[in-house]
Amino acid sequence: MSLAAAATNESLAHTSNVLIYSSMAVYMLAFFAHIAEWLFGSRSKVARTASALTGDTGASAAPAVKVKAARGGTTAVLDRPRIVTRSASGSRDLPDGPGAAGDDVQGDLYGRIAVSLTVLAFVVEAAGVVARALSVQRAPWGNMYEFNITFSTVAVAVYLTLLVLRKNIRWLGLPLVTTVLLDLGLAVTVLYTASDQLVPALHSYWLWIHVSTAIFCGAVFYVGAVATLLYLFRERYESKLAAGGKPGAFATSVMERLPASGSLDKFAYRVNAAVFPLWTFTIIAGAIWAGEAWGRYWNWDPKETWSFITWVAYACYLHARATAGWKGRKAAYLALIAFGCWLFNYYGVNIFVTGKHSYAGVD
Repeated sequence: MSLAAAATNESLAHTSNVLIYSSMAVYMLAFFAHIAEWLFGSRSKVARTASALTGDTGASAAPAVKVKAARGGTTAVLDRPRIVTRSASGSRDLPDGPGAAGDDVQGDLYGRIAVSLTVLAFVVEAAGVVARALSVQRAPWGNMYEFNITFSTVAVAVYLTLLVLRKNIRWLGLPLVTTVLLDLGLAVTVLYTASDQLVPALHSYWLWIHVSTAIFCGAVFYVGAVATLLYLFRERYESKLAAGGKPGAFATSVMERLPASGSLDKFAYRVNAAVFPLWTFTIIAGAIWAGEAWGRYWNWDPKETWSFITWVAYACYLHARATAGWKGRKAAYLALIAFGCWLFNYYGVNIFVTGKHSYAGVD
């Protein structure tokens, strides 16, 4: 490589670092905007109206109110609107909450600002990933640092795509941005690796196919895991209301604005089911690549083993949902265990376990 080319690559690597740090700054602004959305949304007109009409979030009816007719001048007695904040006993057919903004104009404004900042941060981070790829002249996921910055970029892309498709998932914004900040913070402080060329075993077009699909699957699995975790909190909240309990003000403020537990459960199942075939393809592609690189399609290497364990865990979850009719907490626990296997497959195996996929920090 000539000195001019080396200088250009070094400049691109520096540009990539600057862009990644810049995206972190914008993500931080988006984080505070999401916090503001939840705070101002807690003062929503809907919440104030329901409180004034019922006097209690668990009530299902309110006393009558006198209303004067507009023309006749007479006074009629009308029933106050019936406010239902939980389902009848034994039912979980609940309407979704109004979202983080709580149907409040100011809260919604902060939410829109948060989404706009997230879009800007995504563009900056994606530019950083591209600059990294240009600096090394290969796919930008040859080590854990590159995998992390690409993974967070794809996770945000999945979220924004669902928003463009008009899916009601703005509730995902705060946990997503929080996770992305933690992921990038870990990448730039602990996992950072200077731009370098790949070891010979990774010089293959399968790097583009196998690793790109693995990153995308991980991003979608992450979205499903967040929905599953929120489902567990929301379901417990609904159960407490159904049993006659009275959750605290903070729990009520947060939980009442999330989708109903049934909606979260269905969403998590659908995204996990949609991406599972691609995860299957990812494992098959990895086996084909292993056959080309090492002469054997399957070596029970730790990475291969945990990829298979992850596949089995998600298969058990989907099978239980489809055949045993598990749609509650049991299925949710299976889904979280499966995502935990995916996390260990990346972080645990790469950091703590030695195998053929361990290239001094290279995935």
